[in-house]
Amino acid sequence: MKIDRIEVCRTIGFLGAALILAGWVRYTVQETMTPVSKWFMISGAVLLVLALGAGIREVIAAFRTRSGRLSTNAAFLGLGVILILGLLNFLGVRHVKRFDWTEEKLYTLSDQTKKVVSGLNKDVRVIRFDKPQGRDALRDRIEEYRRLNRRVSFETVDPQERPDVAKQFAVRRMGELVVSSSGRIEHLDAEDEQALTNAILKVTREVAKVVCFVEGHGEKSISASEATGFSGVEKALQGENYKTQAINLVESKQVPAECTVVVVAGPRTSFFPQETEMLTHYLDGGGKAMLLLDPQTDPKLDALLASWNIALGNNVALDVSGMGQMIGAGPAVPLVVHYGEHAVTQGLERQMTFFPLARTVKTADQKNAEERVTELLFTSAQSYAKNNLNPKEKEVRFEEGRDDKGPLSLGAAAQKSLEGKSARLVVIGNSTFAANAYFGVQRNGDLFQNAVNWLALDEDLISIRPKAPANRRVTLSVAQQNMFFWFSVVVMPGIVLFSGLALWWKRR
Repeated sequence: MKIDRIEVCRTIGFLGAALILAGWVRYTVQETMTPVSKWFMISGAVLLVLALGAGIREVIAAFRTRSGRLSTNAAFLGLGVILILGLLNFLGVRHVKRFDWTEEKLYTLSDQTKKVVSGLNKDVRVIRFDKPQGRDALRDRIEEYRRLNRRVSFETVDPQERPDVAKQFAVRRMGELVVSSSGRIEHLDAEDEQALTNAILKVTREVAKVVCFVEGHGEKSISASEATGFSGVEKALQGENYKTQAINLVESKQVPAECTVVVVAGPRTSFFPQETEMLTHYLDGGGKAMLLLDPQTDPKLDALLASWNIALGNNVALDVSGMGQMIGAGPAVPLVVHYGEHAVTQGLERQMTFFPLARTVKTADQKNAEERVTELLFTSAQSYAKNNLNPKEKEVRFEEGRDDKGPLSLGAAAQKSLEGKSARLVVIGNSTFAANAYFGVQRNGDLFQNAVNWLALDEDLISIRPKAPANRRVTLSVAQQNMFFWFSVVVMPGIVLFSGLALWWKRR
């Protein structure tokens, strides 16, 4: 059988071009020149040179004919199309645009993740100890992290093939996920965005700051897991690499030196004068504190607040606009959708927070420019503050001249510069908004955590955090399941079958 040398050269040339194209596609997809991509491109180039060298005379002769020129034009046109497709593929990989139509934006990275990952100045390794597998949600998420910062890397390690690596990272089970940076290791129990971002925070932050919660006056406890407890607060703070600690000022006789932030969460009884003096001394020394003070209580902190130009109202905020019905609440649960311009409320505009039974917190003297106070949380214009509320009253209504019309301020933040130190204070007229029952609802948790971030001088952590997907499962009773089965499997197909038979019989 006679072999056509031109056909052989053409085949070799096409094979070389295909190898070059395959290597280029692998390079654009993986965003790095791997040995396989390099081998493809070099082999393709060698085959193209061999094809051209072996048939150079025939190629020159073919160019001189009319059909040769037409073939050349077609070849260049095809090459142009291939180059355009390659360029579009390259741009598509480097500049990804995704559209997330889910209500909770489940496939869009949160503001918190964008801030944390974009600001990384250390290499972070995410390792999954499991059998190699194809693309999945975790790999796609890590690719989004890598688009924000190339310091994040992802790899899958089979612990059975590489037991030394599994031992190095203290892996205990198959499928375990580990985040590592600078010798620090964090084992993950979940693969969602919040868990991954919190793990990155823990392995990249050098010092874990301490948030101290005052106890001894009926405050909400960080160890309490019931609806009114603060265990959810503790878990959220630990997720952002804070340490939490309960303190009793009477026992310690001062605010412990290790406290970065002090939180007073809903005291039911008054502070002793000595305790108030301890908090004042702590703040005057550049301390940071958050006071969550519920209505119808008197913590005896008026003198401390007055020194910060903050006034705590002896009232209850009522919102009769009807907005509370959106969350199944009444007038005693004011809903806030308007916020003051401050780092604590950054990103909360057009977001909702709500405060079950709150009092007003506002600037005491608007003319006093020395104390920088920012009112943070504003109720609707249809709200009012009921002063000296009598709990025995059956019907509560606005009284002109006695009660204050809205919008009302329910929280304030203040800052002082004292002897070269920055003292900070956040006061909110409610503590229940951050309790376990409400911490994860709407943006209550973000407000609390942002306040702690600002007080701890961690402004880079202030953000809107990812929300958990809503539970949209439908639970059917046995009777409903049987009805659904008969309707979908018997009735509907039966109607279609009967209609077909009727038409066939009619046209028979």
